[in-house]
Amino acid sequence: MSLKEKLDGRREEFKKIAPPEAQEIMHRATEDLRNSGILERALKVGDRGPGFELKNVEGNLVRSYELLKSGPLVLAFYRGKW
Repeated sequence: MSLKEKLDGRREEFKKIAPPEAQEIMHRATEDLRNSGILERALKVGDRGPGFELKNVEGNLVRSYELLKSGPLVLAFYRGKW
């Protein structure tokens, strides 16, 4: 199953369980982001991101340049509960 298929499935499940008010808020927020121009400023596939130092879940400092020594790096941001 492709990522697009998985995301489409998640979207359909969300439509079944989320109250209409929550869906409207989410759609409005998404449209506001699109209208802000953020997509034009976002990194694209293949772009290099800036180096960084962040604490991991255990509170230890990690550096992007050290992580990249082991191969490609993927970042995931948890937005929290809607």
